[in-house]
Amino acid sequence: MIEAKSITKFFSVVNEKGLAEGLTAVLNVSLTIPDGKIVSLLGPSGCGKSTFLEILAGLQAPTDGEIHIDGKLVLEPLPSTRKEMEAYKRRYRFISPLANGVFRDRPKHDIAMIFQDYAVFPWMTALQNINFALKLRNAGAGKMARAARNERARYYLNQVGLGEQENKYPSQLSGGMRQRLALARALSVEPKIILMDEPFAAVDALTREKLQDDLLKIWEKTREGSFPVIIVMVTHDTAEAVYLSDEVIVFSPSPGSIRNRIPIDIKRPRARSDPEIIDIQERIFAMFQYDLNQESDYSI
Repeated sequence: MIEAKSITKFFSVVNEKGLAEGLTAVLNVSLTIPDGKIVSLLGPSGCGKSTFLEILAGLQAPTDGEIHIDGKLVLEPLPSTRKEMEAYKRRYRFISPLANGVFRDRPKHDIAMIFQDYAVFPWMTALQNINFALKLRNAGAGKMARAARNERARYYLNQVGLGEQENKYPSQLSGGMRQRLALARALSVEPKIILMDEPFAAVDALTREKLQDDLLKIWEKTREGSFPVIIVMVTHDTAEAVYLSDEVIVFSPSPGSIRNRIPIDIKRPRARSDPEIIDIQERIFAMFQYDLNQESDYSI
């Protein structure tokens, strides 16, 4: 389970006159996501969705608030006063860089992240890309043998329809295939949480719908197994958010805060032409229209 408690992210920036200015990207966001759910973060550009996703991943520390995953703190808020800074230094002072690396920098949570630009290694084949991720994740005493890594890599390549492409390099794959490879690599380490930042934005509409359906099939299989995966996805596509999600979190314009939470209580498998789905899409679009123009043609 993911628990976000009063998350705020403030950036200090220097303007063209050389003066310091403040920018609040995320403001007081609290959110709980149970295991085995798909949640989409939806909102206008610049509203802090991706920043909030990176805070969930531990790639950024919040200015205020905390993220807990299965009861464990992801990252502490950054110290904001001299007193807090001194306490922070005392808490995280280790006897050597080696000890620091062993105790502080090792992964604490089973999280995989998928970016818009695929982020696969171009000099590795599809099989090698997944094998490398498995090797990194399973370093140490419990590391997997090469044969076991290859077996798991091939399994997840088959899951995303790339079983016959294992020896091809990313440059030899289409955009949709590269994104499937990124998904297979994320799934191969069997994380509890997959975070996705506009994962299907760079592909055409037909490929996007196929990737959405592939994602749902794989996610459904994890629900049958021992690790029901949480998926949190940033998207600008209202139809995508409603079709995929158990809940859509609508962010307000900057600074990003939760504008509305919309549960999608529609049984799966869903049809994109379902009147209920279309009605929810229209409601969300009306919210955006109201935020931008202070008027709407739909009764929210």
